[in-house]
Amino acid sequence: MAKSDFRSLPSVDKLISDERIKELESSYSRTLVVEVARQVLEESRESISRGESAPSSDNLVKSVADRVRTLAEPTLRPVINATGVIIHTNLGRAPLSRETIAAMDAASRGYSNLEFDLDTGVRGHRDVHITSLLCRLTGAEDAMVVNNNASAVLLALTALCKKKEVIVSRGQAVEIGGGFRIPDVMRQSGAKLLEVGTTNCTYIADYEQAITPRTAALLRVHTSNFRVVGFTEQVAIADLVRLGEQYTLPVFDDLGSGCLLDTARFGLSLEPTVQDSVSAGAALAMFSGDKLLGGPQAGIIVGRKHLVERLRKYPLARALRIDKTRLAGLAATLTHYLKGEAEQKVPVWQMISMPLAEIERRAQAWAECLGPLGAVTGGESVVGGGSLPGSTLPTWLVVVKGSPKAKGPSLARKLRASQTPVIARIEGNALLLDPRTVPPDEDQTVVEALQNAVGAFKP
Repeated sequence: MAKSDFRSLPSVDKLISDERIKELESSYSRTLVVEVARQVLEESRESISRGESAPSSDNLVKSVADRVRTLAEPTLRPVINATGVIIHTNLGRAPLSRETIAAMDAASRGYSNLEFDLDTGVRGHRDVHITSLLCRLTGAEDAMVVNNNASAVLLALTALCKKKEVIVSRGQAVEIGGGFRIPDVMRQSGAKLLEVGTTNCTYIADYEQAITPRTAALLRVHTSNFRVVGFTEQVAIADLVRLGEQYTLPVFDDLGSGCLLDTARFGLSLEPTVQDSVSAGAALAMFSGDKLLGGPQAGIIVGRKHLVERLRKYPLARALRIDKTRLAGLAATLTHYLKGEAEQKVPVWQMISMPLAEIERRAQAWAECLGPLGAVTGGESVVGGGSLPGSTLPTWLVVVKGSPKAKGPSLARKLRASQTPVIARIEGNALLLDPRTVPPDEDQTVVEALQNAVGAFKP
């Protein structure tokens, strides 16, 4: 390290006087440019003190320009999901219908009657925009919406069961993802979790024997993200409701994904529907809006009017409510179900119901564009998002044949570096892509990304 290395670094003023950096000020604030220039120079001094050479003026200018542009670019970007996982939590869960996107866009453009009654001219409530839709679709007496399903469960337990006991099967005290567990949510609510039965078997007698004067509710948690097979026994929601009625206790049903359609029609295992829960007599049913429902993130609560009204008036409800854009999007998504067009309009159900012949045709077209490096093979798609565990759909996969220098992980990195990142599946050293989870109008983008990724490794 020589003192001349430090002296070779320009001052901040001299660095930002370079024409290439001055051009940045037409698009970015001068404050940002100056701050980044100071950071780059400070990092250069630190590297010199470690014995490294001083960067050239050109490298300093490039570092400032690159960092300014990077800081100003959004990190949340659209990607193409070619993994075959329909509800991919890491990729934003359910994609939205065109009508849902349009409704959210319209709600965000200006003012709206979010909490204003146009007939009376007085303050209204935001739930009015979805209550009638949810009640008509599910058969419930009332409904409300919060931020997500964990919020829905938290609100119900806090408002109705605080400092009291809630009985749940030990096999249903599940982790819901991201390290969040039902017992933790219940603990946060102030309710006491009372587990009954065993991991694989719980009987109605287990619930009945646990009921005391401190019991506030019986809780059923749908194990939507795992499945126990073999010697198992769980109590049906209808039987739990009958027990609740015998002891004047409400039954809460945490459905997780929240399904309004018969999944068996699509070759999937049977998922309990919200309608089934309501008709069985559950006092409250809680579920997600952004999984099998196929809408924006939301936690939906449907059930008996007097209980929903208590939740609506509870102070915590204000902290958990959703904004106008998601409310508008949820209403638009629910309207698809009301019109009987969810299978044709909601992307989740479009993908689930996509004909196998169409998937094969698209897979063949992708593979042909790669020449001898592309092939098609049979495979499986999954619903994902903590829904229908172990249940798969037959599909056709594009296999990208690599080389010693271009194995699956290397090709996957190249695809992720595309202008529109393409996320594929890696199995061993093979790169696989599933057209089921890619909208047909994105096929050309996928093909171009594949050709660029493969071409980058050609000699």
